[in-house]
Amino acid sequence: MVRNPEDSDVWNILESVLDPEVPAVSIVELGMVRFVERAPGGNLRVGISPTYTGCPATDVIVRSAREALEGAGFAHTEIQTVLSPPWTTDWITEEGRAKLEAYGIAPPVGSSADKRSLFAPSPAVRCPRCKSLHTTRVSNFGSTACKALFQCDDCREPFDYFKCL
Repeated sequence: MVRNPEDSDVWNILESVLDPEVPAVSIVELGMVRFVERAPGGNLRVGISPTYTGCPATDVIVRSAREALEGAGFAHTEIQTVLSPPWTTDWITEEGRAKLEAYGIAPPVGSSADKRSLFAPSPAVRCPRCKSLHTTRVSNFGSTACKALFQCDDCREPFDYFKCL
């Protein structure tokens, strides 16, 4: 994703749109905003990639982005759902990863390029509370389909892990 400096006002507005399932991170920090384009006549086009095609929060995210942009004076905004290339956890910013961890969700470990991770043993996932690497996957699915449920073997706290997709 390449940001045109002329569109920094739009990106700043989109950075205020929080993910409804993880309200500690913005849709920009999650890497969901793929592009911002200004069309002739002042119209605005924004591309958003859902974290997966069946994500139930997609409509809420699009509506929230539209409301934020319209509230800032961008009355003619087209929001396009971008499915190709599909969203990947590689697009989560470093700030987004830090905010996930501070919120109590372990950020993805590794890269989505290694699809063996889907079938391999669990990665070494750090507990977002006590920072221990002694953790165990309890379930392949956590609070949402894009997360797995882990438990820390040291502090015994359960936590979500944002799967590497």
